[in-house]
Amino acid sequence: MVAICLVPSLAIAGPLPTPDAEFPDLDMRSVRLGQQLFYDPILSGNRDVSCATCHHPRFGTSDGVSLGIGDGGIGLGPDRRFDPDNPPEQRIPRNAPALFNLGATEFTRFFHDGRLEQDNTRPSGIRTPLGGEMEKGFKSALAAQAMFPVLSGDEMAGHYSESDVAQAVRQGFLTGEGGAWAILTARVTAIPDYGLAFEGLKSSSDPVVFADIANVIADFIAFEWRADQSLFDLYLRGENTMPEQAIAGMELFYGKAECDTCHSGIFQTDQQYHAIAMPQIGPGKAARFERHNRDIGRMRVTGDPDDAYRFRTPSLRNVTETAPYGHSGAYRSLETVVRHHLDPVAALKAYDVSQAILPGQPFETDDALMTIPEEVAAIADANELAPVMLSDQEVQDILSFLAALSDPVAVVGRLGVPVTVPSGLPVDQ
Repeated sequence: MVAICLVPSLAIAGPLPTPDAEFPDLDMRSVRLGQQLFYDPILSGNRDVSCATCHHPRFGTSDGVSLGIGDGGIGLGPDRRFDPDNPPEQRIPRNAPALFNLGATEFTRFFHDGRLEQDNTRPSGIRTPLGGEMEKGFKSALAAQAMFPVLSGDEMAGHYSESDVAQAVRQGFLTGEGGAWAILTARVTAIPDYGLAFEGLKSSSDPVVFADIANVIADFIAFEWRADQSLFDLYLRGENTMPEQAIAGMELFYGKAECDTCHSGIFQTDQQYHAIAMPQIGPGKAARFERHNRDIGRMRVTGDPDDAYRFRTPSLRNVTETAPYGHSGAYRSLETVVRHHLDPVAALKAYDVSQAILPGQPFETDDALMTIPEEVAAIADANELAPVMLSDQEVQDILSFLAALSDPVAVVGRLGVPVTVPSGLPVDQ
């Protein structure tokens, strides 16, 4: 056994995280129903994109690319290509985040800019981009965020007039009677196996609503990708040791390199927002009528100029499996994104889009912003991360520690990918 946290020889600036996190109890009937819906394309406008298309266990619960292709794509991961009969209008503007540990109670903010978060002052208990139109019944912020991709034309809803869902979304009918969520709910409950499964879960005769669908998918995510059995977790609990190089990397992470300034807590995230001069590739987070490719991050939510180019600190659990990295997936390898942190502004100015993984044909927006000096300067000026001097060996030590954050059971998933789903639609394997 190894002593934990207070080993005198460790060169760390403060205490290591406490080893335990809080996860809610789950009903396995709900989890299994959520598994089927997660992998079922029935929730997309054209019935050809599922949650798993962009969050697949084969790619660390992401999609293995910098900026994904949702509607208008065929295939999975880096092999995904444009549908010649229905090509995408643009790439999805941000990198698909991993799903590990999102069921833990400390995860109350979602998306790269935190535009959806738990807020008990709201009637729904959740602050979302829908504002006062947000429906009630979502039992957690995780459940709510899981169901916003179905309202995105680029992700799951589809092009205008392609389907009843796409048309409702483009006309602004999202919630309430006749809205996109109601249309999808009717689709799901019309399938006998789903209808019976929800009937068995509900304690009343009230009709199934979209929040019920979201809640079971959230339960599946919470169960399937709970990741708290890594070498690091076992080390913290005094149940095992870690390789010598990982120990050295841990000392750097919590000491000289000061990684834990932002990557703190048991899951290596402070749940806050930081500007670290990440390169901006792809279409950016702009409204359809806007003609720029920038993504100002948290400022888009708060309106505060001080939040410009700030993005939420990602958890580092299973981080070796979740490439590419950054809000726009600018870096294809873990080492390059670690090195970006050593001198963010220099890395930004030297960035080349070849470091990204962009499936399908090129878009003119792929590297458009990075060719505009004023835009790059604005990202650089917002940087708040001071340079850090590390040797090549120290970088390798940190990478070794990051590898010790992987939970092999969670990476594979506990239930796995179903062979079939009740809709009878194809399942991405």
